[in-house]
Amino acid sequence: MKSVFSVFFALLAGLSCLAQPEVIDKVVATVGGELVLLSEVEEQYALMEAQQGVVPEGLRCNIMDQLMANKLLLNQAKLDSIQVSEEEVEAQLDARIERILGFMNNDVTQFEAYYGQTVNQVKEQFREDLRSQILIDRMRGQVMQSVSVTPSEVKKFFNSIPQDSLPYFNSEVEIGEVVYKPMINEEERQKAIGKLEEIRKAIIEEGADFAQLAAKHSDDGSARAGGDLGWAKRGRYVPEFEAAAFKLEKDEISPVVESEFGFHIIQMLERRGNSIHLRHILIKPEITDADLDLARAHLDSVRHLILSDSISFSQAVKLYSDKNVQSFNNDGRMVNPATGNTFFEIGDLEPDIYFTIDTMKVGGISAPFEFRNEVGEIFYRIVMLQSRTAPHRANLKQDYSKIQKAAIEAKKNDFITDWIEQKVDATYIAIDPMYNGCMVLNKWKRQDIRP
Repeated sequence: MKSVFSVFFALLAGLSCLAQPEVIDKVVATVGGELVLLSEVEEQYALMEAQQGVVPEGLRCNIMDQLMANKLLLNQAKLDSIQVSEEEVEAQLDARIERILGFMNNDVTQFEAYYGQTVNQVKEQFREDLRSQILIDRMRGQVMQSVSVTPSEVKKFFNSIPQDSLPYFNSEVEIGEVVYKPMINEEERQKAIGKLEEIRKAIIEEGADFAQLAAKHSDDGSARAGGDLGWAKRGRYVPEFEAAAFKLEKDEISPVVESEFGFHIIQMLERRGNSIHLRHILIKPEITDADLDLARAHLDSVRHLILSDSISFSQAVKLYSDKNVQSFNNDGRMVNPATGNTFFEIGDLEPDIYFTIDTMKVGGISAPFEFRNEVGEIFYRIVMLQSRTAPHRANLKQDYSKIQKAAIEAKKNDFITDWIEQKVDATYIAIDPMYNGCMVLNKWKRQDIRP
């Protein structure tokens, strides 16, 4: 639950300004052509206070330091003419709103009550902030792209840590999975197609409103916007959907199109070169209990093939696992989204996986069990416990990848600090006197006036 709320707060962070009490605002720093506002400092302070309860002394100084670093990166990104497309901003904005709505059980009323604005108003108000954040991330990536560490640097970094300060790692596991999506039976498939064909006929022959029918019938988040998917360039959509969309003329409505998500009808609203503005209606066929039973039986037969040594686990992944899940391209190994590697602390596992592998021996393979993906679709998986480490103090043999990552982060911190110092002397910097007591901000003052 702690990790769920951490994600929730991270998603809310960018939108927190819309739900905070109003702050009497003023400019508290200027970095080149960018301004730091008092409200930005106070909003981040309030957010961290809500997350942590007790905040460290000097937190406002540290927040100010980080905001100024971001403004310097943003200023440099604009000087270097780094570009961010409208499609990229819209895609990230939609994804963030969808995630927040997901935590609110897709209750738009709850969302609007929290922020005091409609979803579209929130998107409009947050759009420029998100564009700036993408520019900052892109500029930081360019500054850091050459940073790497050699094995000798990793060893030197590890040896520089006092023995009594080395972290203690809990037990960790590596898990492989074979994932199977239940097949839709033909009767339900035809029902979905028939429903969409009736909707299409009502629009084309009877003049029914596409947006109203999308809001009523579409089985995805775009229903809230009348099926509107916004602008997108080629490559944004799955192949079957995109191929049908790019064939359409303005205002034309496609025949029923099948994709991995279900069945669609698509309308072309506008086209600008290689960018298209679409809306659609998605109907997902119903999964019956019989379909689920067949899926479970299918995966159970795959499990028996592995246990009888007829095929290896790796072969089972290649032959039977869903190609759209991340683990398919990693030989079935699941990747921990928090760390980017294949190791999970027990407490980080999804509950159904935790209870499945809790008493399992290394090399053991579970019976099939049901789970839902991030959009609520039902899948089945079997999992293999591939390794389990005992709790231990950090060492190079067992924890090289973690120590390497920490070494890279330390080097990046040094690198960005040096970069900031180089840029400060060539950039106009002004800081409000209210922050004169912040020693961490001394590096932002010109060399000739630093104490």
